[in-house]
Amino acid sequence: MNIFYVLNGKSLKQFALIIIVSFFTAWFLYMENIVQIPVFSSKDGPKAVYKGEKNIALTFNIGWGDEKAEPILNILKKEKVSATFFLAGSWAEIHPDIVNRIVKEGHEIGILGYDYIDYSEIKKEKVAQDLSKAKTAFDKLNIKDISLVRAPTGHFNQETLDIANQYNYTLVHWSIDSKDWTNPGKKKIIKNLSHTKKGDIILLHASDSAKQTASALPTIIENLKDKHLNFVTVSSMISNAHSKSKEIN
Repeated sequence: MNIFYVLNGKSLKQFALIIIVSFFTAWFLYMENIVQIPVFSSKDGPKAVYKGEKNIALTFNIGWGDEKAEPILNILKKEKVSATFFLAGSWAEIHPDIVNRIVKEGHEIGILGYDYIDYSEIKKEKVAQDLSKAKTAFDKLNIKDISLVRAPTGHFNQETLDIANQYNYTLVHWSIDSKDWTNPGKKKIIKNLSHTKKGDIILLHASDSAKQTASALPTIIENLKDKHLNFVTVSSMISNAHSKSKEIN
């Protein structure tokens, strides 16, 4: 009887372990599905796109400076890679030649606001004003039909999403941050992107403050090509309505 009791106790422990593992597996899958809601089927209002399902998208923010953008464009042209550039309206006004080159070479343009302000800390009327001012700047440069916007500092809230939606913009965040703006060194920037996988939207910078991005970019592109990942613009990534979204509370 004692032997039977010991064996039964072990069986009960194994059964309990299976139940616990099954519970956490189900919970993980449930939570994973929550953050993989298609952005075009949301019933709770607009969401920020931060990831897709296929390919990868290189995105570059530019807010100031005139030295780093063109070397990056030279590399992209050499490697035959298309990217999405989020440009501040105030910067675009001062650098129309670079803006025209970005368009001419097949890259996509998104709006990085007009001024470098934190959208999460200002009233929605100010957000609307900033976006409107940026749109006017791009209209004057004959850059029309822009559909993407990114919060200048990366910080935003539900009101920002609502305003962007009113202007028929899709607000784009990112899933991988290169942290190139901290100038941590070429090797560190490359390492920060080493876990990139299909569907990722990558944050890079082409402002003059990002001093090491151009030197790291060829290796970044080579490494991603070695993973058989295809480079597309953000609009191309989300156009099939299979993008993933993240709700901002």
